[in-house]
Amino acid sequence: MIKEAKNLFVAMVGATTMTYEKANEVINNLVEKGKVTIEEGKELSEELKREVKAKTDTVKCKANEKIQEIKPITKEDMCEVLENFNFVTKEELLELKNRVIILEEKLREKE
Repeated sequence: MIKEAKNLFVAMVGATTMTYEKANEVINNLVEKGKVTIEEGKELSEELKREVKAKTDTVKCKANEKIQEIKPITKEDMCEVLENFNFVTKEELLELKNRVIILEEKLREKE
């Protein structure tokens, strides 16, 4: 489960990086077309970089908090889950099999 959470975080960072790169392309195109000055383009790029870093840091912090909350499931936890679902235990199944065998033997004796 922790591995999946880490993979999700890496994917989010990758998506953020792609978004940042695309935004930089847009800024560069605006500069090339003369819609904004080179200085304005640099300012926009720096502002974008600061915002992406701040949001990435926030997401990283929250993701780490959630990862720390995840604990590996223990055998006792699994047994508790199975009990809550009222599944038959191996011992109960063996007991039922033995009872069926005994009943089958009694039926054969009556025949």
